[in-house]
Amino acid sequence: MVLEATMIVVDNSESSRNGDYVPSRWEAQADAVNLIFSAKTRANPESSVGLMSMGGNTPEILTTLTTDIGKILDGLHRTKIKGSSHFSTGINVAALALKHRQNKSQKQRIIVFTCSPIAEDDKSLIKLSKRMKKTGISIDIIAFGELGEETTKKLEAFSENCQSAEGSYLAVIQPSSNLLSDSLVTTPILGGEAGSSGAGAGGSGGEGAESGGNQFEFGVDPSVDPELALALRMSYEEEKARQEKEKKAKEAADGISELDQIPEGDEKQPLLDEEGQPSGSGSKDNNKDKDDDPDKMDTA
Repeated sequence: MVLEATMIVVDNSESSRNGDYVPSRWEAQADAVNLIFSAKTRANPESSVGLMSMGGNTPEILTTLTTDIGKILDGLHRTKIKGSSHFSTGINVAALALKHRQNKSQKQRIIVFTCSPIAEDDKSLIKLSKRMKKTGISIDIIAFGELGEETTKKLEAFSENCQSAEGSYLAVIQPSSNLLSDSLVTTPILGGEAGSSGAGAGGSGGEGAESGGNQFEFGVDPSVDPELALALRMSYEEEKARQEKEKKAKEAADGISELDQIPEGDEKQPLLDEEGQPSGSGSKDNNKDKDDDPDKMDTA
């Protein structure tokens, strides 16, 4: 289990308002951030995750490195959508935050969401990526939204030049009916088997993302992350058992049992017939049996 300090950089620029990803680019990021935090902290409880935004006037650190999901969610809630994206500045600020991590044995990683055009030129991006590689920081990029040829080319060049032994990946997620978080499950960013260097979950287009997100139970490959898969399975079984228990308790409270399934006789039928004999169906059958019995005693 890798011990990491991870800074997640979200794109809160005006481009994140677009609704081409379910339910919107911004909300898709928020859902994926929750998934990434869970994956990192489950892989190693001592791993920590921080959050920052790179839109608006300048990048802003929303939550310092923490193991508390509540602080991450609070940071997302406080984020406002505005301005344009600052890709290079955001990565530099994230690197500075990682440098001041308390546990120096944690490996450093930055995960960047980008759904906006990249304003920086190729040369400055390559220079930045080489510097990040030199300082031992791995950088994963989740590209979605603005996937023009120029933007994709810049991101591919950046990712290629910051490759290290710890792995730096580029996941290009095409629009589809899938949630962004579902498509991320199959990428190397979350331990999946999809390719990197421009492929990612969206390398085969939107259809590939749709099929990849649901090929495993609960969306997790047990061979890649057995602990997460087991935790999800146990959670499912516990919830199923709880629902069964509530159902039985409700049936007991309502007086429902298996005996209630058995039909009863007509409660409106009188106890005695016109001749003063029992009127139950059992009595009639008994009388009939006696009439048909040749050995019966004649009481007349």
